[in-house]
Amino acid sequence: MEFKERKRWVFFGLPFTFTVYTIKEDVVTVNTGFFNREENDCYMYKIQDVTLKSSLAERIFGLGTIVCHTGDVTTPLLVIQHIKNSREIKQYILEKSEEDRRKRRTLNTLDIGAVEIDDVE
Repeated sequence: MEFKERKRWVFFGLPFTFTVYTIKEDVVTVNTGFFNREENDCYMYKIQDVTLKSSLAERIFGLGTIVCHTGDVTTPLLVIQHIKNSREIKQYILEKSEEDRRKRRTLNTLDIGAVEIDDVE
């Protein structure tokens, strides 16, 4: 399954921007720009958490913003702004990222700033 969505203006939900989001089973790709194109990829297994945000204006026009917290170095916060079908895409990303982490047997670790035992005197 693949989703391809354009970033839209919040006003009437019109797709007059040059940002295209492509969500595939193993990667999320963000293409931006008109003159200077930039393509940014994030593998699904690197996505740790997904949040759906919808302002009042977005809800009126059937849009939403998905925020993905990733372990990616270039984009630790991947924001998919003002897209249609945001709830379905969020659920898809959540399920696929968990599935890919299981396939790759990756482990998410968290640095909580604990003190080393040798450092305590």
